[in-house]
Amino acid sequence: MAVRGAVPEVIWARPERAGRGPRPAYTRDDIAAAAVRIADAQGLDAVSMRHVAAELGCGTMSLYNYVPRKEDLYELMVDAVSAEHELWEPSGDWRADLRRVAYQTRALMGRHPWVPRLMSPVYGFSPHALRFLEHCLACLDPLGGPYGTKFELIAMLNGVVTTYVRNELDTAERARSLPWSEADEHAVRIAYLGGRLASGAYPRMAAAFQEDAGPIDLEAVFERAVERVLDAFAPR
Repeated sequence: MAVRGAVPEVIWARPERAGRGPRPAYTRDDIAAAAVRIADAQGLDAVSMRHVAAELGCGTMSLYNYVPRKEDLYELMVDAVSAEHELWEPSGDWRADLRRVAYQTRALMGRHPWVPRLMSPVYGFSPHALRFLEHCLACLDPLGGPYGTKFELIAMLNGVVTTYVRNELDTAERARSLPWSEADEHAVRIAYLGGRLASGAYPRMAAAFQEDAGPIDLEAVFERAVERVLDAFAPR
């Protein structure tokens, strides 16, 4: 809900601390680091202004002098982890470089499992995110073509990586919450599915499982997904 009289602002255009007074006790980097530590250890839902203030050892209200809104705190967090991206000299092989970007992004999200929940174009224009985006565009110089197409490629690749990692994380979280072993549940479900396929009601599904009964090589699936995105943008 919009607040009457509210004026939109970008946290990066705002001074480090609003108002006059003594030198700020904390920097945005301090605040972001504290929030990231909380999210890494306890999940994104544990991140609050009160919790971050406690982590820093300051009062909750004083934190609002640095970060006006929780959304701004999220933006600081995304920017902080964006700094972890390695920026290398482009190799001249745009596919190899974008492949490297995809695997690096996947690893980053694995270190910070809350990141997929905050993937938004709104957070794509922070200082570290801009440097990373500029790097991706530099990697795509050999591809040629309009920048709009390059932005589309980067967004699509990021979407594939985010979706894949989110599925990995959700699957792992569900497995941890089971009252039985994941292997036992898998065996029960496969037995049930086998019975349904044997009924003859799903001939195409039955043929698919006869062709390849698994298990699915998830690493190969990720690799194929990345390659198919790159294939879609390769010159013809």
